Amino acid sequence: MQPLLTNIVAAVGQVLLGKEQQVKLAVACLIGKGHLLLEDLPGMGKTTLAHCLARVLGLQYQRLQFTSDMLPADILGVAVFDKNQSLFKFHPGPIFTQLLLADEINRSTPKTQSALLEAMEERQVTIEGETRPLPSPFFVIATQNPISQSGTFMLPESQLDRFLMRLSLGYPDHQSERLLLQGVDPRRRIADMQPVVTADQLAALQKEVSAVRCSDSLLDYLQKLVAFTRVDGHFTYGLSPRGALAWLSAAKAWALLDGRDYVIPEDIQAVASAVLGHRVRGNEVEGGHEQRDLVQYLLKSVAVVG
Repeated sequence: MQPLLTNIVAAVGQVLLGKEQQVKLAVACLIGKGHLLLEDLPGMGKTTLAHCLARVLGLQYQRLQFTSDMLPADILGVAVFDKNQSLFKFHPGPIFTQLLLADEINRSTPKTQSALLEAMEERQVTIEGETRPLPSPFFVIATQNPISQSGTFMLPESQLDRFLMRLSLGYPDHQSERLLLQGVDPRRRIADMQPVVTADQLAALQKEVSAVRCSDSLLDYLQKLVAFTRVDGHFTYGLSPRGALAWLSAAKAWALLDGRDYVIPEDIQAVASAVLGHRVRGNEVEGGHEQRDLVQYLLKSVAVVG
């Protein structure tokens, strides 16, 4: 399976230049059966990353632009009365796809954002009393602009917790930006990108992630980290059991990307920022200074077990 994962990362990296670490985390998120939140300024390549992942994984893809006037029915679908058959006929919304790009999700109201909660957790939607399963696999990749920008609504904790990882792409490096300025636009390659894996191979990768082994000492280390967030005064509240499971799943996926069928402490540490950054909150440091980098503070405060 390692060559498949290497090919996926390499294929996306041909378009998203200089972002290998972020691409690897995004791939780990998807093979770990998680949803991905991309938070950054407009024009940083968030939509490009989502489109590339859909192409190389061979997934059915829908892009939905979120706006302040969007309604839940615009995502889920609606039942319309058919006069010829004298019954209501359901017209599925864009959520009935394998990979949904929720573009600028925080420009919609919390009511509209909540339409994704059941879908992301249960892989199904309930509309007018009827539950409808979503395609398999089903992923949501959402992008959001910084909350400081005008016209945005903060995602509630319940919505944030549905995302396995939150990533920021950041500015391009000097060489990659120079290529863009010289007219070398890698996004032109997206139309010609071909799937790197089949549906069966993707399912096998996901199964391999769940089979990655974790020793008792590794679980001891993870539990010590989780417990620290619940008792240390720098954290407003601790990591939930669902958050702990998400952290372990992401670490397993990272181990598989690294060519191993077992988790080591470095895997836990490698995915920590992406998994915890949107799940933990910190109290202000005395003296009015900025909040600590909680994730790094956590990793430095808890000794590796074993």
